[in-house]
Amino acid sequence: MSATNASGINFAKYRTLRSFLALYGVMSALLLVLVGTLYYQSMKGEMLSSHRLAMQLQSESYVPKLREWLLHDRNLSAFPRDLAYTTALYGYDQKSLVSRLHTTRLDFRENLYLLEGHIYLIIPLSPYGMGEFYLIFETKDDGLWRMQTLKTSLLFGALLVLLLSGVGFLLSRLILRPVNEAIALLDDFIKDTTHELNTPVSAILTNLESIDPRELSPGVQKKLKRIEIASRTISTLYDDLTYLILNHDLSYHDEELSLSDLLEERLEYFRHRIEQKKITLLLHITPDVRLFIDRTKATRLIDNLLSNAIKYNTLQGSITVTLEPQRLSIEDTGIGIPASMIERVFERYTRADKSVGGFGIGLHIVAMIAKSYGFSITVESEEKKGTHICIGWSLKNH
Repeated sequence: MSATNASGINFAKYRTLRSFLALYGVMSALLLVLVGTLYYQSMKGEMLSSHRLAMQLQSESYVPKLREWLLHDRNLSAFPRDLAYTTALYGYDQKSLVSRLHTTRLDFRENLYLLEGHIYLIIPLSPYGMGEFYLIFETKDDGLWRMQTLKTSLLFGALLVLLLSGVGFLLSRLILRPVNEAIALLDDFIKDTTHELNTPVSAILTNLESIDPRELSPGVQKKLKRIEIASRTISTLYDDLTYLILNHDLSYHDEELSLSDLLEERLEYFRHRIEQKKITLLLHITPDVRLFIDRTKATRLIDNLLSNAIKYNTLQGSITVTLEPQRLSIEDTGIGIPASMIERVFERYTRADKSVGGFGIGLHIVAMIAKSYGFSITVESEEKKGTHICIGWSLKNH
């Protein structure tokens, strides 16, 4: 799974926005279809009404000719023609007696309708005193009303889409406002917490480094080691929070860095935490692997990968660290990541296992740094078996 496109916006915000846009899009599409259908039916009804009026007016002059034919002639060849419309005569059983129509499929439940590009008007002749006959008028639909309907629909449809888009944009901002406010509140809290952490943690570490363990009893040395582990854990968290919250305010300087030396240095930094969980280290570090990168960013990248491998590992587990000219991989035998969470582990404030402490920002920082340098990240994990994370880079980064 590639994670170089990890976003700073958390999953809940994206999920809320996606759900809203999907629902709003479906509702808008249904509204457009409904409005378009109603407008089409309205224009069709208006067109049929105009033809009804014209046909009924024409029938007033045609019916007397038809009555004359019914009373005296009834010769099929002499069936009266109409100059404006094609005509037909049907009997009481709705079967054709005389027809010049383009179809034999007539619907006598409707007296005016559009069928196969032709308009039909069915006129019962009983009101005219001519028995149970039906006079049918037919004319070709020129389709001009359809073209006009289409043009008008496209114009007003475009305006409606713009209106709905504007309303959707405003609604999305209103819906996301609580999420944005919650994220801003959390960021402010972390910023304040970070500021308060710096002084006491620095004081603890400074005083610890000034103590000579050889002058202390084994029991006190053990307690002192626990204090150091806790202090370094807090210090690592402080560095992460500082990078995350103050990232845009800090200045960075890319340089050709010995990643091999830095990795060894950071492993020593975590040595007490590794020993505390009795974790076995398997190291495959190629000497003098160099990378053009800012030292602080490289430190944050390595620290977060190592910290997660330690934090989520099992007691007496193992960590395999591999450094080669174009990749750094860290594999642990820890609790693993659920398959449903693998796509989200690089998002801010996301934790695969909430029973373990932390803010859920470590891998997000890793993704931020990787993205800024064009590194690739792949994650392979299986629950209760462990996780393997690999950072890759090209030769141009050397």
